[in-house]
Amino acid sequence: MNVLIIENEKPAVDGLVRLLKNIDTGINVVGVTESVESTINWFQGNPNPDLIFMDIQLDDGLCFELFETINIEIPVIFTTAYNEYMLSAFKVNSVDYLLKPIEENNLRRAIEKFKSIHYNASLNNEVIKQLLNELNKGYKNRFLIKVGEHYKSITDTEIACFHIWERATFLRTTADHEYVIDHSLDNLQKMLDPGKFFRVNRNCIINIGEISDIINYSSSRLKILLKSKKPIQDIIVSKDKVSEFKRWIDK
Repeated sequence: MNVLIIENEKPAVDGLVRLLKNIDTGINVVGVTESVESTINWFQGNPNPDLIFMDIQLDDGLCFELFETINIEIPVIFTTAYNEYMLSAFKVNSVDYLLKPIEENNLRRAIEKFKSIHYNASLNNEVIKQLLNELNKGYKNRFLIKVGEHYKSITDTEIACFHIWERATFLRTTADHEYVIDHSLDNLQKMLDPGKFFRVNRNCIINIGEISDIINYSSSRLKILLKSKKPIQDIIVSKDKVSEFKRWIDK
């Protein structure tokens, strides 16, 4: 966590730095400024810190001039010997208002308060970004197939199913051509768009657009017929996948 200290008394700076290190060795003081002007200059040449510790009375005026001059949206813990500015402090980005001399327990509580409010929000933002990245992740929609000395690109719209036969994985096209591919069904399941493809059992993944019929089968299972004219082994939806399959087909 990077922090900026805005304080015009060196003993106060030294004492605050010492307390911060006692509380959390991960806190990094990236700068110390003593006045409104030097603080404005600091922000113009440095990236924003995570948190500011701010005294109120500085060398050239009150710290509130900063909020009137530049846009500061960074959380602030005020550290001052004067309690009459408390109301003004909480009109800006105040996390807490600590009176000097600062006690370690009070400082610790203020930092924990900051973390609970702002770090949790940052963490939630990271989780949201990760989910969006997953949602936006591109699925595999083309397969490069080697046919003799030639190569052929097959799109997902041309695929009827993937299935296993004698320990090899085959891609079956809508034109009833079959090609051996290097991918396992486990890997294919991760690569393919789950809105289009469904793994009905251990040996077969089907394309929703190629289903011609769904038939009740023994023991509450389902049998799938594809549009393919070339016979293929019975495609049976595993009993443990029937409910999931029905939800998938009904989306």
